[in-house]
Amino acid sequence: MARRNKRQAFEAVEIIDAGSKGKGIAKAPDGRVLIVDQVVPGDVVDVQTYKKRKAYYQAKPTKIVEASPKRTEPVCEHFGTCGGCKWQNMAYEHQLYYKEKEVLENLKRIGKIELPETQPILGSQKTYFYRNKMEFSFSDSRWLTKNEIENNDTINNKNALGFHIPGMWDKILDLNQCHLQADPSNAIRNGLKDFASKHHLDFFNVREQKGLLRTLMIRTSSTGEVMVLVQFFEDDKANRERVLDYLKNEFPSITSLLFVINQKGNDTIYDQDVICYHGRDHIFEEMEGLKFKITAKSFYQTNSDQAYELYKITREFANLNGDEVVYDLYTGTGTIAQFVAKQAKHVIGIEAVPEAIEAAKENAQFNTINNTSFFAGDMKKVFTKAFVKQNGKPDIIITDPPREGMHADVVEQIKFLKPKTIVYVSCNSATQARDLALLDEFYKVTKVQPVDMFPQTHHVENVVKLELR
Repeated sequence: MARRNKRQAFEAVEIIDAGSKGKGIAKAPDGRVLIVDQVVPGDVVDVQTYKKRKAYYQAKPTKIVEASPKRTEPVCEHFGTCGGCKWQNMAYEHQLYYKEKEVLENLKRIGKIELPETQPILGSQKTYFYRNKMEFSFSDSRWLTKNEIENNDTINNKNALGFHIPGMWDKILDLNQCHLQADPSNAIRNGLKDFASKHHLDFFNVREQKGLLRTLMIRTSSTGEVMVLVQFFEDDKANRERVLDYLKNEFPSITSLLFVINQKGNDTIYDQDVICYHGRDHIFEEMEGLKFKITAKSFYQTNSDQAYELYKITREFANLNGDEVVYDLYTGTGTIAQFVAKQAKHVIGIEAVPEAIEAAKENAQFNTINNTSFFAGDMKKVFTKAFVKQNGKPDIIITDPPREGMHADVVEQIKFLKPKTIVYVSCNSATQARDLALLDEFYKVTKVQPVDMFPQTHHVENVVKLELR
């Protein structure tokens, strides 16, 4: 039988850096790396390990011996339990420093490329209440606080509507207030939770796969429109309509009230029918006079203000003069494609999700943009020599892939086509760096611009311009 890892305690450990997933980095007395939760670089802490590997320990702080000057007081009462905002205890200027540091280190270490002079990371004007989309889960077995457990409190209400406890698929933290999305988000979530509890409507039990209420999604836009989608597990028409009528009457600002009946083993709605109960089946986002239709299944950058800055940087890096054919790979709903279309001869967008491509075509019609074409399908199967022969060779490629980066076949096709410029937008600088290394044979990185889309978290976007050698 394998022996369990023996927990060890280390005293007065100095946190020297911020590592992956927002955790602190230190050195243990035996030379191993210490990866420490909920600390800030510059902290001196006592820690206890909870996992041991050949090269590192994972640990939790038991005492702050000396607080870092980089520390700040978290604004959220749920900080430390909720996994959503791991850097609320770090002042924002220091968050930006470590995000920029991570991007540049990944480009140099993984990409092994010669970097040009880079622009400082572009911070967000809003550091709270910046998200336009939030998803919450219902549960009939909420996470109990340390005080509740220690005090042996009688738990009368075990219902929760909030976020998963990190690493626990069956436990939900009940939220009082979330500081990521502006109202009416908190009012809608708390109002619905109270209404459902008052009327004894069943919250979802993920282990037993039963209960009426499963998830709640709230989307808002800069135009003031609000979308609410309630995901039900049980097909109970009477109680479903009680819930939806409550939301319709109590929150008249809701533009789009939708529901899904999902009896699958997972929460994803992308293979489910979304039904409009009241209002429209979509909301609109606007940017530089362009309107974008957002449905329940649409991908749209979750920080609208910073998305605008990101797209302006992308357009600037493309440096269009009106004569170019532009390929927008992983186009989503065609936001970037339409944002640059006025400065291009023609823009071709490719995306795997058919619904997103339909939305892209609709958005182009809304905006009377006639020089875009959109195609749905697996990128490596659509973006082929035959496709390029039919649609024209790209002068410029803009690519904004998912976190895993571009497929190797897509990289090889880009190298074969040799467009004069590539603008690579990424939410994962590690996979971006990997792809840049593959392109280094033919391309030189000439501009780098990190952009902070997600304050209070360790996540960061990065835009790179590559020019043909």
